[in-house]
Amino acid sequence: MFWEKKLASWADSVRTRTNVPARISLWNGQSHDLGTFENPAVTLHAKSAAAMPLLLSPGLDTLGEAYVEGKIDIEGSLNDLIDVGYALARTAPESLGRRRRIEHYFAHSKAADQRAIQYHYDVSNEFYKLWLDRRMVYSCAYFENGEEDLATAQQKKIDHILSKIQLQPGQTLLDLGCGWGALVIRAARKFGARCVGITLSKNQFDWATERVKAMNLSDRVEIRLQDYRDVTGRFDRVTSVGMFEHVGRRNLSEYFTRVQSLLTEEGIAMNHGITTTSAKSDESGFGGDAFIDRYVFPDGELPHLSLALSAMQEGGLEAFDVENLRRHYARTLQLWSANYEANAPTLREMVDEQTFRIWRIYLGGCAYAFENDDVAIYQIVARKAGMRASKLPWSRRYMYDGYCG
Repeated sequence: MFWEKKLASWADSVRTRTNVPARISLWNGQSHDLGTFENPAVTLHAKSAAAMPLLLSPGLDTLGEAYVEGKIDIEGSLNDLIDVGYALARTAPESLGRRRRIEHYFAHSKAADQRAIQYHYDVSNEFYKLWLDRRMVYSCAYFENGEEDLATAQQKKIDHILSKIQLQPGQTLLDLGCGWGALVIRAARKFGARCVGITLSKNQFDWATERVKAMNLSDRVEIRLQDYRDVTGRFDRVTSVGMFEHVGRRNLSEYFTRVQSLLTEEGIAMNHGITTTSAKSDESGFGGDAFIDRYVFPDGELPHLSLALSAMQEGGLEAFDVENLRRHYARTLQLWSANYEANAPTLREMVDEQTFRIWRIYLGGCAYAFENDDVAIYQIVARKAGMRASKLPWSRRYMYDGYCG
């Protein structure tokens, strides 16, 4: 009776203040509507009293935890579920709905970073293959016209990056966090570059190495299982796509110093990464950050754009082009989530139920977060600081003229 009374009181409050299209169904047959809808879009089935502390503290983190841990089941579409989750999170106190990340001062040792990367990326190549595009590109796509399919938009993203850095035949390119190798393969085949791609994921390393070999590119592309701090030499171009989120906010200056040291004197670097929209240095801006820390990206940290630019300058780099791709990532995640839902039966057979639920809620939740300005993503192009202005382009036209060396 204790939990039933608390739930009834809380449901009345939510219904009066917010009117959420959801119903909570209890293990004993009771139910409580959180709005005045005859047919609520979502029903949350609490399987036991163990779900109640999480349901009555409705942040994105707690609702995500309840679902992933199997304490609740959900009836309704994923999009409706995400909408309801955000609506309920807004009914919670600020301390629950948008948590500050004062715990995020990780050491980010090489061993810790490798464990975190392998936890996320080494689920299995077959798992990712079911919802990514055929090249296995796991980063924000580029929808030039807004109507492209996922595979086309991902190739356009890679070409957009390689055009931005003005890659030319014979130049050397280092890709930090190369994933399954799509960017370095494209750089070698279309732009004629000599490339090195590094990753900490064994699965990605194996896949990318095999692809390079199968495409007869071993003389132009090298894939390494290597930490960015261990790379030596100089490169004409350095790219980092979806990697600096794993570096840690306190390590950004050191990270960009490393990028600067790897560039030739007239080299160009491009950093493509997710940022928070909260200007507070210890806050993510995304209410589901603790859920992501625990279940998805261990030790991941999102800086604000201002912190990224400041750290870049401290590292000896001058940013000369910044582009916000938030709309593009919202669309990318919507397509990934749709692929995931379409392949749900196969994915459920491939991984355990908890893993299936983690990725389902993560992809849908992130699509919502990018759509609603909880998080953003920027491509920042930079050169070594102190160069003469005459070395910089007059306009951005070269990025869109089909430049290919």
